[in-house]
Formats: sequence, C-alpha cells, structure tokens
Amino acid sequence: GVGNSSDGILVLGATNIPWVLDSAIRRRFEKRIYIPLPEEAARAQMFRLHLGNTPHSLSDANVQELARKTDGYSGADISIIVRDALMQPVRKVQSATHFKKVRGPSRTTPGAFVDDLLTPCSPGDPGAIEMTWMEVPGDKLLEPIVCMSDMLRSLATTRPTVNTEDLLRVKKFTEDFGQEG
Repeated sequence: GVGNSSDGILVLGATNIPWVLDSAIRRRFEKRIYIPLPEEAARAQMFRLHLGNTPHSLSDANVQELARKTDGYSGADISIIVRDALMQPVRKVQSATHFKKVRGPSRTTPGAFVDDLLTPCSPGDPGAIEMTWMEVPGDKLLEPIVCMSDMLRSLATTRPTVNTEDLLRVKKFTEDFGQEG
C-alpha cells in the first residue's frame, strides 16, 4: 500500500526533452541534473566497450581518432556506429565477387592453422578466384575483421541524434530549473 515511509526508495526519471514536462511533474522531482553528452575520453571508452571481444585491427590511435570525430554524438549514437561497423565484414563477404586463399585457424581442428581458407578480395589481388560467398564451403570462409575503414564508413552514414537547437534548449532549461551534473 501507500505509506509515509520512503526509506530506501529512489525515484529517477530521465528525458531528452525536459521542457515538455508538466510543471507538476517538475515540482515532484527535487533535483534536476543535466548530464551532458560524453566527452572525448568517454567516447573513446564507449567505442572500446561496444567493440568488446570482437576481433578488430583498430589501434588506440584509431579509437582516439574516432572519439575526436564524434563530438556531439550520444552514447546511443556511438553504439549504432559500432553495431553497423561490426556488420561491415558480413557485407564484404556477401558482396564479394572474388576470394583468395589465406592462412588462418582451422574450423575443424582447434589450435591448428590451415592454408586453404578463403577471404574476400579485389578482382586484381594476386590469387583472386572469381566466386560468390555461396560457393565458398562453410568451413573454409575466413571473414575479414573489423578495421578502421569499416568504422569510418559507418560513421559517415550515422549522424548525431542530438542537434544544436536541442542542446541550447537543454542548457536554457538547466539554467532555469536544474543544475549541471
């Protein structure tokens, strides 16, 4: 039931558009704290977290460059960029017209390496074999790992969801009703 004791209870609300909140709702929340978009160091950490254990060839310098290029992006925006970039190797496989033999880990013998895996390549690559991914035996496909060009391609097609006008409105709302966090 509803009682007078509120020990141990915290009610937290979050919104990207606080100016549409009814004044009665605003009064019931004692504190209003503005959490800004992530700074460069936080964005770099978000890229690392979203990449997780996925094999990739990104260096620390690459991650820092991505963080610099994503000023004004939210954590959700960065998640979308990484998720799209993680699909780029699949797209490369599906759109490839040529594959080449490479050395890599055996799919059937753990710890062993074989020289007959197939990975997508350009038609002009030495050893390029014209074929589609449907013609590659499942145990012979070596998917490319995520690289910086995959991340940049995904970044180029992902715009930030928070615009300058919204940031100015949030700043004004914080000045009028809240505090910075």
